Amino acid sequence: MNVVIQTEAPPIRQDESGALRVGDSRVLLEMVIQEFREGATPEMIVQQYDTLALPDVYAVIGYYLRHREEIQAYLDQREHCGREVQRRVEESQRDLGDIRRRLLAARPA
Repeated sequence: MNVVIQTEAPPIRQDESGALRVGDSRVLLEMVIQEFREGATPEMIVQQYDTLALPDVYAVIGYYLRHREEIQAYLDQREHCGREVQRRVEESQRDLGDIRRRLLAARPA
């Protein structure tokens, strides 16, 4: 008797912005990995994000455990990009202190 075992790609897809999503959901890979690292079981993760399928979460965690370096590189890149976006937003915002002082000064006593 021959047993045929098919391999499957992990249920991870890249969206139009380059972010990795789990299964057919909009849940980011980094959210699932973060929950897992904080001690959540796959069942708990599915309860937290009800658009996830339990087999997908198990598959993603298994993939993460086998490919930690690659996943960590992706997570590091995402964190760097997030910090860069935050820096640009903060630089582009005007100093609102002057406006606040003028509004407070104009307010009746």
